[in-house]
Amino acid sequence: MTTEDPGHSAAYVQRFRDLAAAGHDLVGEARLVDAMLPRGSRVLDAGSGTGRVGGHLAAVGHDVVGVDGDPVLVAEARTEHPGARWLVGDLAELDLPAAGIAEPFDAIVCAGNVVTFLAESTRVEVLRRLRAHLRPEGRAAIGFGAGRGYAFDQFLADAREAGWADDLLLSTWDLRPFTPDADFLVALLRPA
Repeated sequence: MTTEDPGHSAAYVQRFRDLAAAGHDLVGEARLVDAMLPRGSRVLDAGSGTGRVGGHLAAVGHDVVGVDGDPVLVAEARTEHPGARWLVGDLAELDLPAAGIAEPFDAIVCAGNVVTFLAESTRVEVLRRLRAHLRPEGRAAIGFGAGRGYAFDQFLADAREAGWADDLLLSTWDLRPFTPDADFLVALLRPA
């Protein structure tokens, strides 16, 4: 995406600055994850972008590591949310112990349609690698919209193949139940 549009990252950063300035709620995903955890939990923000989700989680007392493939977005996260650790990395090659982060996470959040940007050939591998970074009793919250090239049923099948089990399926980050006609999925997953 950034190769095709070199200004994409800067436009993305500005978009979220504008949304924040206009008073939009940008931390709904973080509130849901925070409600799942005791204070001081370790959270992996997978596809962290500008750090809006992980930054909020760090600000309320969690130990957050964010990983994103876009160095411009990671630089923004480091500037705006210094309370977390932000890394540039490919989720399909995620190996945090090799980066000196050996302790597993209590939760993983993957918001902002991140999974729809994954190459189809890497989807199961990304889900496996996320699972490998989680404590046995941990959970993941992964959310994305319909019509983005990754059918909900296929995602859930891929998650099961990667070692996840459904814990709870929602249609919004504010806890509305998932229905067959939902246009958004928030999958709360646990290790199978």
